Amino acid sequence: MHPSADRIEGLPALRAISDLPPGVDTAVVAIPAARVLESLIALQQANVRSAIVFANGFSAEEEASIRAFGATSKIAIHGPNCMGLINFSDSVRLYPARPALRIRSGRCSLIAQSGSAAISVMNSISVGLSKVITVGSEFQLAASDYLAWLASDEATDTVGIVAEAVKDPVDFAAAVERIRVAGKGLVVLKVGMSELGSAAAKAHTGALITSSDAYYRFFAECGVAVVYDYDELVASLECFSQARTKGCKGGVAIVGISGGQTALACDIAEEADVKLARFETQTSEAVRSFLPGNSGENPVDLGATVQRELRRVPEALGVVLADRSVGALALLQDAQVSLNPYGLESYMEVIGIYRDVGKQAAKPVAVVSPTSESLHERIITVFSEAGIPLLRGLRAGLIAIKNLGIGEIGMAERWARMHSPNRPFYSPAADDLRQELCRVSGALPPELCVRVLKAYGLPFVRSVMVKDVREAMERAHEVGFPIAVKIASPDILHRSDVGGVMLGIDGRSELENAIARIAANVAAAAPQARIAGFELQEQFQGDAEAMVGFAATPPFGSLVVVGTGGTMVELQADKAVRLAPIERHDAASMIAATRLGKLLAGYRNLMPETDTSQLADLVVRTSQLAADLGDLLTACDLNPVLVHKGSGAVRLVDALMLSAARTTSASDGDDPRIVIPSTLG
Repeated sequence: MHPSADRIEGLPALRAISDLPPGVDTAVVAIPAARVLESLIALQQANVRSAIVFANGFSAEEEASIRAFGATSKIAIHGPNCMGLINFSDSVRLYPARPALRIRSGRCSLIAQSGSAAISVMNSISVGLSKVITVGSEFQLAASDYLAWLASDEATDTVGIVAEAVKDPVDFAAAVERIRVAGKGLVVLKVGMSELGSAAAKAHTGALITSSDAYYRFFAECGVAVVYDYDELVASLECFSQARTKGCKGGVAIVGISGGQTALACDIAEEADVKLARFETQTSEAVRSFLPGNSGENPVDLGATVQRELRRVPEALGVVLADRSVGALALLQDAQVSLNPYGLESYMEVIGIYRDVGKQAAKPVAVVSPTSESLHERIITVFSEAGIPLLRGLRAGLIAIKNLGIGEIGMAERWARMHSPNRPFYSPAADDLRQELCRVSGALPPELCVRVLKAYGLPFVRSVMVKDVREAMERAHEVGFPIAVKIASPDILHRSDVGGVMLGIDGRSELENAIARIAANVAAAAPQARIAGFELQEQFQGDAEAMVGFAATPPFGSLVVVGTGGTMVELQADKAVRLAPIERHDAASMIAATRLGKLLAGYRNLMPETDTSQLADLVVRTSQLAADLGDLLTACDLNPVLVHKGSGAVRLVDALMLSAARTTSASDGDDPRIVIPSTLG
């Protein structure tokens, strides 16, 4: 289409979209951004079924208008700000550039939000490609739509995604489940990780959590393998595409001809969180018998058997693969294109053994060349004909093998079900609370914060709010000595920082003195702070301090955190995180993964073994609060949560909740603390 030209590059041109013949499948829209919307409307009126939009540079108003049109349009809109797509299996190239001539048709597909990412992968990958789809800014169609379609594409066995964002997590999880049910491999490279906004960072939870935590938790809970750079992505796609046997349900066994090389591989595996197999006793004994002089342990150094004629390598590899702890076998082999011809010939014997063992194995077997240098064509041919992946680089190769075992059918479906926008609320009070929260700016006022906590069964101690010393004397009996006294101010979020907390107050005269000292401390440290009064709190005896809370991490909802609490919570940064809501066994696993959990388990007699069931219940209830109200709350801090040794009894003694509207400032009139202050502020 062109407003004035009759022919372009020898092809006939029409003057107007209305001149199009019927039955057009797709239009490539390569015009300035300002004219895109009117063109899409005209294409829909002409009954064109889809459009690929290359344009970028949209204003906020233009973007909003196209998104609104796309939400109800009959035409499918791809992009904008993309490089289109290439269907290698059917030789359809709706793409504004020429991909490398070396690319051949295969069964691996790629979805990338970035066109340059697609170029990098296409220029590096050694397996054939089925579809390459660059989705750009996803004004309408998203990566999840293409992922769901590829699940039923007969020409695709493996899918890689380069994602800058996830548009709709529930849709994405549903598409992941379709890929899993279809028995296809999936790996994601997430780029563009950034910190949470400053609003959430006002709370300890927000300061401890980043958006990367939310993305990685989302992928982990959906059973999606994640990589961190192009090398790892390419290796994983090559491994998924070529592995004769899928799945790696166990540890990785490492075999090589060099002790130094296998040792380095183990070091890299530990750093990259690749689980290594621990051989059974009978396996070690058999390996030693087949490879005299060998330790019989993982990794297996074939070179430890100095005399080649004594090596029974096929038998040794066979018993390794038969070991119940082994999920996959990584064979280290120099395969660089730069190999000396004499060195290559000396390697061909063991390469032939690796090929034969891999062809017969019932578990995944992959060969890893220890550097990322290009591979020797002769070695490529040996392994590709046998259907054995030949991967470049120790780290990338080991991660690729590990990724074979990530994900199970049902994981993503469970996540989508638990996070469906149509699921019922956990608390019957949620509807009423949501209406109130919509009217709150900044930190929640004390009365509302207390009702939120009570609605979810969160245990907090007795406390009262008083305006001055006189009222404190009159109401101290409602709490009972000993008492903790704290400042109440809308301008002070962390009260111990300004000397606004006094503990162990055991009488009326001590109470009077404590209030006077707190007032003096605050006047010196924060002279501009408005003082709403003082909080008197029952002093609960805790032997350990936990921190529980959540921060909003759109579009995934809220990320719940548990770890060691107290005044040094950010310095210690002891945390385990998971997306809300959380089930009981998940909460227990989170606690066990932290230093707090190790302490409560009776670490080195610093504390007796302590029941963590009540703390786990508190984490679950907090996650339910987050699931119901997290879209209206930027962050929630419950710090410290006091834990009694042995029994594990828990009490909340402080809470901070920030509304999603805006953060607390000196002009806000609401007290940012509830009336149950902290023993440590």
